Amino acid sequence: MRFILYLILLTAPSIAVLAQAPDSDIRQLLRVQTDTWNQGNIEGFMQTYWQSDSLVFVGSHGPTYGWKATLERYKKSYPDTAAMGKLDFNILEIRTLEKNLCFVVGKWHLKRSVGDLQGAYTLLIKRIKGQWKIIADHSS
Repeated sequence: MRFILYLILLTAPSIAVLAQAPDSDIRQLLRVQTDTWNQGNIEGFMQTYWQSDSLVFVGSHGPTYGWKATLERYKKSYPDTAAMGKLDFNILEIRTLEKNLCFVVGKWHLKRSVGDLQGAYTLLIKRIKGQWKIIADHSS
């Protein structure tokens, strides 16, 4: 009986950490993305991404590696506010994989005068130095 109690006490902290999903932090990060995008501020939008050469963004034209390359890709694809439109996210799921790592599934929609766009996304978001950052983004 002592052994079972010991196992329960040993695993309880890790279960509690996983149960406390950083849902509100992740939602706030995506609100920052939406707000900065809708202000026409791609650089602000990109602050939610990990500023590393290891960042990966996968879009319709394949993968882009690195923060700077991803920023340039966004600037090329969305050269002005008409092309950027107004962004809206629909978060379908936030799954905590580890204490500092989450997987997010959702849908995105751009309302634009030049024609609306929409698709789905998956994100890996990691807490790095106390801040949640997108480390991998697959948007289609």
